[in-house]
Amino acid sequence: MTHRHYIGSDIRSAFDGLAQLRIAVFREFPYLYEGSDAYEKMYLETYANAERAMLFAVYDGERMVGGTTCLPLHDETDEVQAPFIREGYDLDTVFYFGESLLLPQYRGLGLGHRFFDEREAHVRSFGTYLTTTFCAVQRPADHPLRPVNYRPLDAFWQQRGYHLDPALQTTFSWPDLGETTDSAKVMQFWTR
Repeated sequence: MTHRHYIGSDIRSAFDGLAQLRIAVFREFPYLYEGSDAYEKMYLETYANAERAMLFAVYDGERMVGGTTCLPLHDETDEVQAPFIREGYDLDTVFYFGESLLLPQYRGLGLGHRFFDEREAHVRSFGTYLTTTFCAVQRPADHPLRPVNYRPLDAFWQQRGYHLDPALQTTFSWPDLGETTDSAKVMQFWTR
């Protein structure tokens, strides 16, 4: 396996692989995302338009099998910024960690930790950010599509020094599997 860093507008050159990876990984519980290439490429423009954004991508041969993104919060969308504005954060001091994506057969190899290491090192390189954050979808414990062996990542995130902040919550909308229209989902933020 090999890896590559993409910064700012260079991320556009990885759109195809990253879009396919997002669609594949986010189909799984808890996201249950019914994705499309067209939406993905529009969404990913947020990262390509942010000068300090980063994608760390992992390849098996030519295929992107893992990736993680981050960008300054002030470059993110209104839905991501809103709870931080409401809680009085200075957006210029917060760096947002987007997705961490890894195909199932590549999990358990330490890449989850590597993703955090790479993003945190990127943030430290600027020397101006005080907080790093990411969010995760909230699904009920009795959701009918929740796999019997599903393990949330809360313990892993806590091990990395992140804590759930109940005051930081927003909603994102996307179509669940089998749906043709978007429905709102609660997203809960973790900070460090």
